[in-house]
Amino acid sequence: MPKSLEKTRKKIAKKKGNITALHENSRDSQRLRRAQMRDDKLIRVASARRKGDQPLIVRAAYFRDIVKENDGKPLELEAIQSHITAFVGQHDEEFSTLKKERRPGRPASTREDLLRIKIAADEKEYETGFYLPDLTDADNIVFLERWDGAWSYLSTLKWVRITKSGLVQPAKFPPKGES
Repeated sequence: MPKSLEKTRKKIAKKKGNITALHENSRDSQRLRRAQMRDDKLIRVASARRKGDQPLIVRAAYFRDIVKENDGKPLELEAIQSHITAFVGQHDEEFSTLKKERRPGRPASTREDLLRIKIAADEKEYETGFYLPDLTDADNIVFLERWDGAWSYLSTLKWVRITKSGLVQPAKFPPKGES
């Protein structure tokens, strides 16, 4: 939580005494406004970063659950590809129901458009190389099972890109627009 407003308020109160008796455009009130805007900006940037990190956290959680179902054993490439296909197609059913519920001649709903974009992006990523934790390495699986859902822990895992044709390439975390 940003603290610049609290620090600024404390400094002004130490200097002046009663902080409620400030003139509207005084230097001290301008300092308080700047500190408030700085804190608001930090909160806004942090929430945008968390929102951007969320898809990778959801993806890692999905594959962690798969590893737990497999009793913590490494998976073969064919099994991994079938799980990737299931992950890519997880929104297909909801998309088709939204499409069927829509009356003919009506434009697509916002949710339907978002799902269409997400499905297309996931399929394109799978064609070029789907980004996921390495599920063929036993040590990496142990680390993935220990993962508690924190973004910072994901950097300890080995990550790979697996294409639809079966090509496996090592990758770095976090991905920098490579998908």
